[in-house]
Amino acid sequence: MDTTPTDMSHLFEQLGLPHQTGAINNFIDSHSVDDGVAIWQAKFWNPAQASFLREALDADAQWSELIDQLDTMLRK
Repeated sequence: MDTTPTDMSHLFEQLGLPHQTGAINNFIDSHSVDDGVAIWQAKFWNPAQASFLREALDADAQWSELIDQLDTMLRK
């Protein structure tokens, strides 16, 4: 059983991104996902990040809800 905490900080850590609150806010402020583009298809992800996002969503994994929240925040 995976006991990794599931919060935005840990999602960013899983993505290999800075995961402090300020860094997360800066990321969200400086990136966006266009209408009609799945979050994992956004051009700013590297292949490993895109794969993680897609696989987590496809499997309805523990990260799915947080990825959906991030998706909403990135659609300005």
